[in-house]
Amino acid sequence: MINKVLYTMVALSMTVSAYAQKSDGTTKSLVKAEKEFAESLAKHGAKNAFTTFSANDALVFRPNPVNAKTYYATQGDTKDLSWTPTYARVAKSGDWGFTTGPFTDNGAEKAYGQYLSVWKAKDGKWELAMDLGVTHNKPLNKVQDSFIEPKEFYTPKFATEKHRAAGNDIIGTTEKTLNTTLKSYGVVAFASFLNPDVRVLFPGYEPIIGKDKAMAFYNGMVKNMTLKTTKADKALGGDMAYTYGIATIDYKADLRESFNYVFIYERQADHNWNLIMQVFTPAER
Repeated sequence: MINKVLYTMVALSMTVSAYAQKSDGTTKSLVKAEKEFAESLAKHGAKNAFTTFSANDALVFRPNPVNAKTYYATQGDTKDLSWTPTYARVAKSGDWGFTTGPFTDNGAEKAYGQYLSVWKAKDGKWELAMDLGVTHNKPLNKVQDSFIEPKEFYTPKFATEKHRAAGNDIIGTTEKTLNTTLKSYGVVAFASFLNPDVRVLFPGYEPIIGKDKAMAFYNGMVKNMTLKTTKADKALGGDMAYTYGIATIDYKADLRESFNYVFIYERQADHNWNLIMQVFTPAER
């Protein structure tokens, strides 16, 4: 009888493990993986959760980008962090997507903020590829959930590393153009690159949602901005991409500050790439 119970428990554990992080190319499956990640941390702690859910090359910004598994192998454990996704997108090729939403740190000094997680699908399973966040005061505004499914599903049949590299170069060139335009015209340059539904996460601020609000934010506070791209990555379906690097911001208040940034782009019907997500976190120099 005891052996039968043990066998059942092992079988159940294997079944749960098999379905955890399961990816079928939908946003629904990504949101489920994100929630499983949060539940795992609450139950088993951050060290176990990040080790289990992260890809081998995953990056966490603490504050600068470091390997997730290496970082958490040397950190003290915690179960104080909780979060929930409120906005999520997946590329039409289903190979990567992202979620964002509010988090709460219930540690000794309670903190609130917004996170961004980038996920990649590997062998039918979602793996965390990148994680970062910004802090702000206790939120006053509730953000409505928006989980957007791909309008179609498409993956190239003969995608090679050469094709992937060429795609990444396109995004790198787009960001170089953005940087050049920022140098020439200041933050007004963002007006040509922001999607109407863009979301901006910036330290000290609740999510800034919509192009008009984002431009008002930039025009009101920032004098100049320069970007130094570290890496660009484009989904195989060719509809979404992300970059990360260092942004140097000159404020109108005669102050300069450096940030790690992650930008997410979406290809438009006119074949231009617009920003749908911008996240800035303080960089340690």
